[in-house]
Amino acid sequence: MDKIPSFTIDHNRLLRGIYVSRKDKVGNENVTTFDIRMKEPNREPALGQGAIHTIEHLAATYLRNDPEWKDRVVYWGPMGCLTGNYLLLRGDYQSRDIVELMTRTFRFIADYEGDIPGAAPQDCGNYLLHDLPMARWESRKFLDEVLSHITDDNLHYPDSSI
Repeated sequence: MDKIPSFTIDHNRLLRGIYVSRKDKVGNENVTTFDIRMKEPNREPALGQGAIHTIEHLAATYLRNDPEWKDRVVYWGPMGCLTGNYLLLRGDYQSRDIVELMTRTFRFIADYEGDIPGAAPQDCGNYLLHDLPMARWESRKFLDEVLSHITDDNLHYPDSSI
């Protein structure tokens, strides 16, 4: 079998950031998949399961309610390796196009207080697996250390033309 493109990225050099992972044509629409990388793969601990699950709930809720972007959001969800999330947007975008959106999203999570949306047995398949304090901490870390002073190195995959 052919190696899929996301497995050809040099994860030993990959930094935290926002990356265009792929672009697909779906019918007459373009869909851009973003790699929202919160951890340096294989060089720092992955996100805890409860934290990334809470980040998923809060980010998906925030994005699907954002007045400017909600009609373009296709999907937000965690990576299996627990080092970040995928965001799929209807449209053809570059990484820099969503820096402000990601900044607002992670600020929302970092400052969030209250009940986690969808964290009830009738709404979620694993409603007990949440960790709001760590979700807030990880989001603040990503916001302060990456999003607040993002560079081209955090916006383009190593050795990538995307």
